[in-house]
Amino acid sequence: MASSAGQIASTLSYSSTHTTRVLLKTILTPAGEDGSGWLGRRVLVGGWVKSFKEVFADADAPKDAVHPPPSPHDDVSSPSCLEILQCFRTIVKVLGGGVSHPGPPKLDSVNQDPPPTPPPQPSSLILQLNDGSCLASLQVLVDSSTASSSKILPTGTCILVQGTLQKLASGQRRDAVELKADGILHVGTVDQDYNSINKRIKDIPHLRPRTNTMGSVARIRDALNQATHSFFMDKEFLYVQVPVITSIDSEGFTEKFHVTTLLGSKRAKEDAALTKDDSNPIGQGTVKASFNKVGKKLEEHKGMDKSVKMDPEEIPKPATSSDLSGDFFSCQTYLTVSGRLHLEIYACSLGNVYSFGPRFRAQTSESKQHAPEMWMVEVEMGFSQLEDAMICACDLLNSVSKWALENCSDDLKFLATRTKTIMDRLQSMTSSPFQRISYEEAVAALKQVKDKKFKANIEFGMPLTTEQESYLADEIYKKPVVIHTYCKDAKPFYVRLNDDEQTVAAFDIVIPKTAILLVSKFEEKLAAGWNTDQR
Repeated sequence: MASSAGQIASTLSYSSTHTTRVLLKTILTPAGEDGSGWLGRRVLVGGWVKSFKEVFADADAPKDAVHPPPSPHDDVSSPSCLEILQCFRTIVKVLGGGVSHPGPPKLDSVNQDPPPTPPPQPSSLILQLNDGSCLASLQVLVDSSTASSSKILPTGTCILVQGTLQKLASGQRRDAVELKADGILHVGTVDQDYNSINKRIKDIPHLRPRTNTMGSVARIRDALNQATHSFFMDKEFLYVQVPVITSIDSEGFTEKFHVTTLLGSKRAKEDAALTKDDSNPIGQGTVKASFNKVGKKLEEHKGMDKSVKMDPEEIPKPATSSDLSGDFFSCQTYLTVSGRLHLEIYACSLGNVYSFGPRFRAQTSESKQHAPEMWMVEVEMGFSQLEDAMICACDLLNSVSKWALENCSDDLKFLATRTKTIMDRLQSMTSSPFQRISYEEAVAALKQVKDKKFKANIEFGMPLTTEQESYLADEIYKKPVVIHTYCKDAKPFYVRLNDDEQTVAAFDIVIPKTAILLVSKFEEKLAAGWNTDQR
């Protein structure tokens, strides 16, 4: 296999370090100068057949000649002599009343229908090949002598093909090149029912990435990941991998996903069997009875004199089991909610650090801010002020937006056919500076709104709701808004308290039309060391 790959590489005018295959995005994307720079070069490409067309040619015509379709304005062909003679005999027979006359031998054998001819075979095949590296597909011209149409034509077939890039005949499309194939090196066939499920391919997990939407989203997300890491590398931040499974409750108030190996184990089955027995100390019947007894005691306590105190020992506690001896971990463990505490430790020693990875929250909510799994960028900066953190966050959003616009233009244009404002949102991130306002200014601006009735009251000291934040960015300022210097009652306990002891060093960024807090809780770090009194 290695020797054959080396032979292929030696015949091609392009090869990369790790593979002889050329990605289609190299040829078809804007960076490839619409493919014109590749004309005349022999390449090896691979992908799956997205669509196909069979081209038929006349027997005496060149193999690449396309048989023209019949025109409605073409003249009717002239009748042959045999057809005229047959017509004349029919007229004589009718006029003669069916009387037979001697004449020439019958021509019935001549007039018999000729044997059926086999269906014409296509002289060439035109394939639209896609390898997932870009939205566009490469047109591949395959001669019938190169490969059998029955093997490579079904939609979904994977092929590895080599040939020469040539000018596209029409010259109308941006990807004005096509591949003239001279060899099919590999064919991965598909099931016969592939075409029948092609219309509902989005419902099949292992085929869903072949849809344009899923492919575009995957490529854009990949670009944003690269842009994020490139930004922090340029700013000389250190990338820290924080654990996904942890025993640390970094926020203290967020619902967490617990990690255990007891479910489905032998012990779990034994415990499940015991819970069916009401005599078991932790059985279902005992638990229910315990909660009912608690309820009765509380009802009795409501009617008592307030001066009479109830003995806590009289209130039975619900039966629980906290034995983790059979579990994989000896203590409670969770899927991480945040890597902030880990990053703070590293920042105390290494300065500017960041982490980028999955975070989990077991909150039942349809809000985009509280998905069960989110990928979050978390940053800790040593020896910095709040101003430094805000500049860093705004520069990050500006950088990744530019990266997406420059490297994912085709995918963004495709998604814009469904989400009309997607391009405008990204442009707004790069075209003008973000609007900065303090929490106090935000509350004052919202209180001046007379033509809008908010669901929640606007009060100083209360957190701003999603509706209120969205109104600031969409209607009042019409650009991304940075809200900083919050009242201490509007933020969690771990945010650093300012010198006035009334406000905290934290900020949020709200993007127009999304009302998603893309960056939040950037604490001010005045020194590498810190303690709980400095929060």
